[in-house]
Amino acid sequence: MDSFLVGLIGSGIGPSLSPPLHEQEAVHHGLHYVYRLLDIDRVGGDVGELVRTARRFGYDGLNVTHPCKRDVIPHLDELSPDARMLGAVNTVVFDGERAIGHNTDWTGFAESFARGLPDAPAHHIVQLGAGGAGAAVAHALLTMGADRITVADSDPARARALTGELAARFGAERASHARPSELPELLAGADGLVHATPTGMAHHPGMPLPAELLRPGLWVADIVYRPLETELLKQARALGCRTLDGGGMVVFQAVHAFRLFTGREPDAERMLAHLTDLITV
Repeated sequence: MDSFLVGLIGSGIGPSLSPPLHEQEAVHHGLHYVYRLLDIDRVGGDVGELVRTARRFGYDGLNVTHPCKRDVIPHLDELSPDARMLGAVNTVVFDGERAIGHNTDWTGFAESFARGLPDAPAHHIVQLGAGGAGAAVAHALLTMGADRITVADSDPARARALTGELAARFGAERASHARPSELPELLAGADGLVHATPTGMAHHPGMPLPAELLRPGLWVADIVYRPLETELLKQARALGCRTLDGGGMVVFQAVHAFRLFTGREPDAERMLAHLTDLITV
């Protein structure tokens, strides 16, 4: 029986469903598969130290989540084209002596969006968050044909840097940045809102923006999946907004990561069903 040892590096990751999601899919492939949580808040050390330790202890790969998706890059030997382009890594594969970084977030979000909001208008989208996940989501939206995206972040320099990268790839007219104080005006004329910050997670409860900025004609997508119904989505649904939760993104990025770790072809529909079972337990 082939065996694999993988892990997840991040902060506040105790509620993560990645371990059972990966391990249950591995059962169907006849694999001995162990998935460990490496929470930087509990085990200490920085992301580089954890990567080196995982490599030394024979891990086959790692997933990487908030707030380490950019910080991990200097500690890797090689980046896939997508990871290099996005400047963010959520999957690390140990291949012999080399640690190779990949990004399966953007394809995971793209598949989830196409499935959950297939005909959503995308003339102008407002995105909250310009971190590693935000870079992947914005790239996915523009790749899928969104006309224009405006990125707002609590760190204006980070929003400016991300939109500069997006403008270089997609054209200056398709990406702009804004301060959170500009959200009332921006959302009044936007088709959709994408939330890509940790707010709403189990360890970061609350709303990322005032609820009164939401309106029925706005679609709302959240990348948070624990809980699956964040306060943002709850408020949006109460107004009649079309919504997309973070479950699809976490499953589809896991599908791509599982393939990278094992070389086996996972069953996305089975993993979606398993996530539903895990959340409703």
